Amino acid sequence: MLQPKKTKFRRVQKGNAKGNAQRGNQIAFGSFGIKSLETKWITGRQIEAARVAVTRYMQRQGQIWIRIFPDKPITKKPADVRMGKGKGDPEGFVASVTPGRMLIEADGVSFEVAKEALRLAAQKLPITTKFVVRRDYDVQNQNM
Repeated sequence: MLQPKKTKFRRVQKGNAKGNAQRGNQIAFGSFGIKSLETKWITGRQIEAARVAVTRYMQRQGQIWIRIFPDKPITKKPADVRMGKGKGDPEGFVASVTPGRMLIEADGVSFEVAKEALRLAAQKLPITTKFVVRRDYDVQNQNM
C-alpha cells in the first residue's frame, strides 16, 4: 500500500480542494492517460488496485506512470466513541485530486490496449475520469 516513508505531522486538517488542478494537468510522460473530472480523495489502496488492473491487462508490456501519491494522513475514531476527546488516530493516506489532474499515464502499447487498460483502472477509482491521448500521437502510424 502506498504511503510516505515519513511525515512532518501525524495528523492534518481536512482542508478544501476547490477549483481545478493547476499542476499535473497535462500528459507529461506517456502517450495515453486518464484525467480526473471531479474532486475526491483517493486512497493508497484504490491507487494500487488501479495499478494492478493496468499491469495485468497490459501483460507487463509498455510502461505506466502513476501521477498521484497519497501523502495526506486521514484519521478515524473507533466505533461507539463519544464526541470530543481529541482527533482520532491515523487510519491511512489519501491523495487529494481535483478536476483536470492526470492520474495514470501509459505508453509502449497500442491505442486499443491502452484504452482498455486505462478503462479497467478507472473502474477501480471512486471518480469519473476521461481517457486522453497526447496531442501529437498519430493512431494510423502506430503498428505495435
